[in-house]
Parts: sequence; structure tokens; C-alpha cells
Amino acid sequence: MNEAIRSLFPALSKYTYLNSAAVSPIPTTAIDAVNAQLADVSLNGSNNYSQWIATKDRARALAAGMLGVRPEEIAFMRNTSDGFASVANGLTWRAGDNIVSYEHEFPANFYPWRMVRDRYGVELRLCRERDGRIDLDEFIGLIDKNTKLVAISSVQFASGFRADLERIGRAARAVDALFAVDIIQGMGQFAFDLPAQFVDIGAGASHKWLCAPEGCGILYVSDRVRDRIEPASVGWISVETPWNFTDRAQPFKPNALAWESGTGASSLFYGLEQSLKMLVEAGLGKIEVYLEQLTDMLCDSLGSKNYEVVSSRRPGEKSAIVCIKHREGLDCNVIAERLAAENIVISPRNGVVRIAPHFYNNGVDIERLIEGLP
Repeated sequence: MNEAIRSLFPALSKYTYLNSAAVSPIPTTAIDAVNAQLADVSLNGSNNYSQWIATKDRARALAAGMLGVRPEEIAFMRNTSDGFASVANGLTWRAGDNIVSYEHEFPANFYPWRMVRDRYGVELRLCRERDGRIDLDEFIGLIDKNTKLVAISSVQFASGFRADLERIGRAARAVDALFAVDIIQGMGQFAFDLPAQFVDIGAGASHKWLCAPEGCGILYVSDRVRDRIEPASVGWISVETPWNFTDRAQPFKPNALAWESGTGASSLFYGLEQSLKMLVEAGLGKIEVYLEQLTDMLCDSLGSKNYEVVSSRRPGEKSAIVCIKHREGLDCNVIAERLAAENIVISPRNGVVRIAPHFYNNGVDIERLIEGLP
């Protein structure tokens, strides 16, 4: 990507930053927008409240476009965990139901389903990992007529494995199970078409590949399943006409907006809007191609070092998360510490070194990482 993009991220002048799967730096445009909203409140109180709501709605529309859905199918939450918890608590569970998922899902996409298992006696079926990837034949084989929900990440946080969502979604839809996807490690790397992928529920957040302030959770609930899932917590803006304070019998909103219970952190939505605009203007298709080229370069360059790539690099399964392991067992935490001493930022995860470049990185960053690997 061009230098104009890099210039928006001051962190890149100090660090070789390859840790977007954890937290991305925030561009200056987003910081300026956040500060401007806070200054507005300081100077004007609530006089510009309508502008705060309009900004939130524009951010919602941008997020919806990145997912291929309508704005009213997007609710803003605090984080990914809130999204999945609201789904788990909003469904009616019965003994005999089962949930199909994967054994190494990020905890945000595990603990809500464990809670359902423990509270309602629902079976939780977890597919095993096979050499850094999920065998989709095995995964889909766990789905049967008693499956109520299938849960998986679009991209696995600890391996970088990218799932074929459409294939899984078709299998879930065939038995009328709901398909819930953790989108946090994919949104910002590439575009989604959640309806075409048969996804019913999607949960993610702002602080990773979206390069936005932490605290803006994104929950997609399709119209298809709105009547099956009741909002687990509601508030004054969950109803159809929230400013009508006297009508206490009015219905809740008929879409995902019912999941928004009250006002949020308006300044964060100002930052989110700017970050989403930046990604959309750069082009999600171009970002996806660029990140594949950059991570292919990374994997090819490792031939000069004593490391092996753990992540699947098969077509359709690779992502911008690349996990590597030292061939002679050098501990991943030691590797991370040595790289940090050179201002090279990565993450140690589950015994591997996780490298996650974004569209603001370039070939020089990859070369510096290769040189710095012990």
C-alpha cells in the first residue's frame, strides 16, 4: 500500500508493528475525530446530539457494507463477547440440542456456549485441530438434526486458518441450525457477504483489523433469525419509538437494533467512522490481495531461518495471520522478547510466534522481522 496510508499511523515510525491480530494502531484521522467530538461536548454540551447519532449511523452503514448486510441488521455492542453472550442468553435451549464448534476457538466464542452446556444440558461438540487447520469434512460431520447452532471464527486467532464459511453455512442451513461466526479476525482483512455465506449471527469488534478505538462491538443478527433470538438485555432505545417516553407498551425494534439498550460512547463512533472510511476507500479487495502477497513473501523468506510455518497456506485457508515455530524449540516468549528489544512487535500464542501484518505494513517490515528472528 502507499506511503500516504503509512503516514496516518505514527506508531510505524517507532515500531515494526506486525500485531494487528491483537490490537492495531489507530490512524491520526480517527484520533482527530474522537478528540473533536469530546471537544464539542466540552464546548456545547448536548446541543449537537443529532450529529453524534448521525455519525453512529454512518459508521453502522459502513460496517454493514463491509459485511454485505443492511444497516438495521447491525447492532453496536461493547465487544465480541457481549455479542455472543446476548445470542446464547437470547435463545431457548432444550435438552437434546447440540452446538457444533472447534476446540481452539477464541474464548469469546467458547464460554457462552460452555455456559449453555452447563446450564441447560446441551451437548457441546468440538472439532479437533489437524496440523494447524480444521478438517471441514470432520467439522461438518458433527452437524446433525439436533444441532441448534454452529459456531466458528472466520479466521482462527491462534493459527490463521480461514474457514470456508459458505460451505459450513450450507451444512448448518440444511438442518435449520443457526450459524454464528466470530468475524473479528477477518473484518478489515477482506470483505464478507454474510447472507451468501448463510451466516445468521456475526460478532466482532473494532480494535484489531478495523484500526479503530477499542469499545465498539459489532453484532449482526439476520432478519431470518430475529424471531428466534430475544435480546438478552434491553433498554430505552431498544423500542420502536424511544423518544416517546410515555408509551410503555410499545414493541421492541424488529431487527438487530433491539440489541442496543442505551446510549454508547459517541466519541468512539467518530473514530470508528474514520477508520472504516479509510479501509473502504483503500478497497477491501485490494487489501486482501496485498496481504496475501505480503504474507507469501514472509513465508518464502523464512527459508533462510530455522523456522517452520505452522499456519495452513493452502488456497482458501490462508490469511494475514502467519504462525511460525522454531525448529529446535526456542520458546515463543523468548523470541517475542528478543524481537521486542528491536522494536519488532508480534505476539506469542499457544507455543507459536504469531505474525499479523496489515495494509499499513510493507516489504521492509517483513525484511526487518526476518533479520531480527533469533
